[in-house]
Amino acid sequence: MPKFNMDPKKHPMPVQDPAERRRNFREVALGYTAETAVEEAKRCLNCKNKPCIAGCPVRIRIPEFIARVAEGDFAGAYEIIRDSSSLPAVCGRVCPQETQCEGKCTRGIKGEPVAIGRLERFVADWYNLHGGGAVKRPQPNGHKVAVVGSGPAGLACAGDLAKLGYAVTVYEALHVAGGVLVYGIPEFRLPKAIVEQEVGQLKALGVTFLTNMVIGRTLTVEELLEEYDAVFLGTGAGLPRFMGIPGENAKGVFSANEYLTRSNLMKAYREGSATPVLHAKKVAVVGGGNVAMDAARSAMRLGAEEVTVVYRRGREELPARAEEVEHAEEEGVVFRFLTNPEEIVTDGEDNVTGMRCIRMQLGEPDASGRRRPVPVEGSAFTLACDCVIMALGTSPNPLIKKTTDGLETKPRGEIAADERGQTSLAGVFAGGDAVTGSATVILAMGAGKTAASAIDEYCRSKRG
Repeated sequence: MPKFNMDPKKHPMPVQDPAERRRNFREVALGYTAETAVEEAKRCLNCKNKPCIAGCPVRIRIPEFIARVAEGDFAGAYEIIRDSSSLPAVCGRVCPQETQCEGKCTRGIKGEPVAIGRLERFVADWYNLHGGGAVKRPQPNGHKVAVVGSGPAGLACAGDLAKLGYAVTVYEALHVAGGVLVYGIPEFRLPKAIVEQEVGQLKALGVTFLTNMVIGRTLTVEELLEEYDAVFLGTGAGLPRFMGIPGENAKGVFSANEYLTRSNLMKAYREGSATPVLHAKKVAVVGGGNVAMDAARSAMRLGAEEVTVVYRRGREELPARAEEVEHAEEEGVVFRFLTNPEEIVTDGEDNVTGMRCIRMQLGEPDASGRRRPVPVEGSAFTLACDCVIMALGTSPNPLIKKTTDGLETKPRGEIAADERGQTSLAGVFAGGDAVTGSATVILAMGAGKTAASAIDEYCRSKRG
């Protein structure tokens, strides 16, 4: 192992200048050089108890891959990561490492943690740039599994099963594989070419992708069970939520899902795009999560002069990643904390002209443990805007439930499944946002991997 680097701070990530990037969709973070990656890797102490691994939902052998980076063996580092993760270039960009692997890093006790996510991104990008080696397909085991949905959970499940020799077919409702990775996360955070490369790796393993296949309409789960030994439901949570306030049906009110899908998947920001999107001048985004940040920063790039994020709690309660909030503010996004919408204001032709809001204060904790926002009497005001984007979370689409007899769901529509992903139907497993509701990419991947292991056990028990 090379000599340790005891610098208390991680190497900064080079980024586009905010004044330039706020008007383009190119990736904000520019990535480490090989020299920077080696120096950052030398900050890893290779701890005996390896707490970072415990913080990783897919259990990447983090100290091992970092040790390879420190030695300059980037190909070896990639092989270690790829053994656990089907999407290393994706996870290196969008995972909340600060609350997971890096949050457990020993170096973070008296300084900043090792930049695990940035190193993972570097290794994956290096591998993709240099072409890597030919993917060796495993020996077929003679069994078939259908995966419904090509988001993070579905891709992780498909990848693990393919490595075990299963013939895996992924059914995707949209015309492009990737799920939320292509329709939900903007190009400036996750270039779609990266997702395409990761999907390509799975195709090289033998995974088949069928697009424009809406399970519940094109085929049913029962029909899949007639052809496959098992089915995994990784259909995500794409049904948007609204507040139920007056004016939400007005022209210029979007769910974040629709707004981002039009921009990310349908490329509405391009001149002559086949799908339109409102190029508003004053945009209000309601919500405080990563999706709200994505919507606000996309609106800025679509030409908005003013973008305001309206959040009913304070800055400390923001659920979005600190890095995304920082980038948004650098790009000119304004935050109005302790503020809650009460009505969308419109003109005589039902166009948005403003949003009636009320100021809030934090009261006693609610069921989630966070202090409940309480309205401040007499504090109402109108925020001028011509577009409102609701980024309030999502729920699973009810189509699978409605078309699958005997599939149990939870009160809010999530599929009921045990800790291994087994649903109420024999041979049907589920994981990711379809089970938990909207969560992170890496947690969905972890659920997909867990379900793949359970599916393998289920199929082997049938063979036995």
